[in-house]
Amino acid sequence: MTRLPRLVAAVFRTLTPIAERDEVLDDLRAEYEQRLMTHGMTAARRWVWRQALGSTPALLRRSWWRGMTGFEPRANRFRPGGSMFESLIMDARYATRRLLSRPAYAALAVLTLALAAGGTAAIFSVVRALLLDPLPVTREEQVGVLWFQGSWREQEFLRLRPEFPGFQRMAAYRPEDLTLEVPGSPMRLLPGIAVSAEFFDVVGTSAHLGRTFTAGEDLTGSEPVAVLSHSLWRELGSDEAVVGKSLRLGGVARTVVGVMPAGFWFPSPTIQIWTAAQMNPENRSGRYTLVGRIANGQSIENMGGPLQAIAGLLRTNFQYPNPQWDKTRNPSISSLREFLVGDVKPSLVATLAAMAAILLIACANVASLMLGQLDARATDTAVRAALGANRQRLVQQLLVESLVIGIVAGIVGASLAVISFGILVGALPLGALAENARLDWTVFWASMTASMLAAVLVAVVPGVALWRGSSLQAILSTTRTGGVGSRGGRLEGGLVVAQMALAVMLAAGAGLLIRSVANLRGIDPGLNPNGLAVVDATMPVRLTLDERRRAILNVLPALEAVPGVKAVAAAQKLPLRGSGDNWNIAIVGRPPVNATTAFRMVTPGYFATLGIPIRRGRDFLPSDREGTEPVVIINEALAAKFFPGEDPLGKVLQTFGEAAERIVGVVGNTAEANLTDAPVAARYMLYQQVPIVYNQVSFVLRTESTEPASLLIDARSAIARESSQIAVQQMTTMKTILDLALGPTGQVVTLVSLLAGVALVLGAVGVYGVISHYVIRRAREYGIRIALGQQPLVVIRQVVGRGAALVALGGGIGIVAAIGASRLLASLLYGVQPTDPLAMAVAVAVLLGVGMLAAFVPARRASLTDPAVVLRQP
Repeated sequence: MTRLPRLVAAVFRTLTPIAERDEVLDDLRAEYEQRLMTHGMTAARRWVWRQALGSTPALLRRSWWRGMTGFEPRANRFRPGGSMFESLIMDARYATRRLLSRPAYAALAVLTLALAAGGTAAIFSVVRALLLDPLPVTREEQVGVLWFQGSWREQEFLRLRPEFPGFQRMAAYRPEDLTLEVPGSPMRLLPGIAVSAEFFDVVGTSAHLGRTFTAGEDLTGSEPVAVLSHSLWRELGSDEAVVGKSLRLGGVARTVVGVMPAGFWFPSPTIQIWTAAQMNPENRSGRYTLVGRIANGQSIENMGGPLQAIAGLLRTNFQYPNPQWDKTRNPSISSLREFLVGDVKPSLVATLAAMAAILLIACANVASLMLGQLDARATDTAVRAALGANRQRLVQQLLVESLVIGIVAGIVGASLAVISFGILVGALPLGALAENARLDWTVFWASMTASMLAAVLVAVVPGVALWRGSSLQAILSTTRTGGVGSRGGRLEGGLVVAQMALAVMLAAGAGLLIRSVANLRGIDPGLNPNGLAVVDATMPVRLTLDERRRAILNVLPALEAVPGVKAVAAAQKLPLRGSGDNWNIAIVGRPPVNATTAFRMVTPGYFATLGIPIRRGRDFLPSDREGTEPVVIINEALAAKFFPGEDPLGKVLQTFGEAAERIVGVVGNTAEANLTDAPVAARYMLYQQVPIVYNQVSFVLRTESTEPASLLIDARSAIARESSQIAVQQMTTMKTILDLALGPTGQVVTLVSLLAGVALVLGAVGVYGVISHYVIRRAREYGIRIALGQQPLVVIRQVVGRGAALVALGGGIGIVAAIGASRLLASLLYGVQPTDPLAMAVAVAVLLGVGMLAAFVPARRASLTDPAVVLRQP
């Protein structure tokens, strides 16, 4: 007998009603065979496919109509049943009606799945981008960054440049943001770095257009050249002829020699331009970072010998009288990934672990909710099976209900994934690396699948029991005696214990972070951050010393005129912005001290604007200007270090060659670099009295408003009106700078606390669901007890006690788990131990309170059971 094409036969077998299925297939097969003999294979196949495609719309309409309405035409009444497609539609309608009739259960199941899948996808997307995806560097495992990042001198690099022991190549780079001046457009600032000629060879990336730097282009006197990022090239019009053209960058005409490929970035995704550094063998300013590619056959972990050799060369060629800056001590190398994302890693790992715990809690919660629903339907399902219902169809209905929940949860979870991803990128301490994070939908669907599998597995359990055969008598007798077999109780209890353990682990971690942040906020930064707006700006490098000084000082009156501004000042570096700008110090009349201190250039009114107190002497006066005796103000740390037991006022320091400056005041210490650092010796001089002015400047505006950020737009406009030589780099507030200074702990504490709160809510839902189900199963028992005289308060105590026992057991397991996992948080803690008993005790107490409150609601319902109503039930 001739066989129909398999796909054609499958179409008709799936969509044709059972009553007509055999007849239709037989007629189709006979006609196909006849055409095959008469017209040949090609014509016969063309005909049968026309039949299949032409019939499919009508069959689909019929199946959809019957599935949605349940109506079966009279012609099929003698043989009930339709296609599988019809039964799936009807089961979906049935599942939807059941879920709508139980809105609390449906909402909890959907939201739990959506929250778990969406949150997991969001955090794993960030983790994958920063910790798992390859960096845009060829063989990144061979690339490392040397110690003393940001402090290497040009003369040190150039002296060792011919051959760094153990390395194929070594490159140096430093930050150098540049202004871009295009005729007819406002000046803009480009984030960039200045690099040595070997840089692109070290990272192992070639140019997309043109070339990278060649030997000699990074030396003093060479032609200024630049390499553009792919994003900047697109912004400039994607002109392939840009190579060889000149752009005015930093006030200097630089020739574009190349464009990097899309996706390349280093050391930050925000970098838009790389310039060849003009390196001078006599320059002793330490501002470079060294990055090198190790020799073949070497590994980052086994570079001790070559690093000691480099330290030996430094010891031979240079003197380091100040131990603080001695590069011959403790040489080390960091892997490239550790250097780029090392500070972020603890926060990412902690958040990922918290989200994994949420996912596990969600899986357990959905499984527990579905198990309760299935047990509640046990009698109905057994009766239907005993009366002849198709058991395959009963199992299919259970699975379709799980599928409906999953589809709705997928829609809600996708929205939550987008929202939570944005929140995560802003909440985690990613900095510029946030530019590289993208939402990974693959992870979202993997999370949804994991959660749904947990629910489906629970749904399959009673289905398998039905398949093997159900005892209606046993189920009905169990119902009448007040309990369902042990299948549900122990499993549900175990799921709740697991949820509570995970929740208390998260709560303990959040407690540790909260205490750490409280300790950090208790540190006095030495200034008043409230009401301070900050505008960071830059100027073209071509400007002369006087032009830079005038540009800064001329902007101050314009900023003072901004409505709401109370005081204005400028400085080349603000507190809490990291170490750097350290200068040698000499005291007139004393032997050399071979030491450095932080050096800050400021304008008059700086201390009053920032709220830094004057401890002794005076502030800068209007009479302290260019041409008068240079003056300097020191902080208490400098006074204690260099003038112990004596009055420093009137003493004379030397900073710039033979010129000297007199100490006229002592101010309080501020947190110069990190909030937790010991006080740093610092001195302050006026822009008007120093022979050097950097092209970077920060303007500080104090306002009485509680929202200083409202000044920033007006401040930017005032700067643009007053000076065409100043480009705004970024705008922020001192409060934001202080929050960033709290480090990863301050940024991740809110997120982990939120996740802990979610875990507590999910745990409470789990307790409520289990205890509520427990009460429903034993409603007859409680009715009998109350009828025999048991007090309702005793019933409440018994039910709440069961919930408290589950919570206490889970809490004990959670504490053990929290102690074991505390090492994940060790690097984020300050002033508190990972095993802090207070945090652990509070976590258990909160969890116990939430669990008992969740158990009280069904417990009170049990105490109000009406014996007459319960005993009349069949």
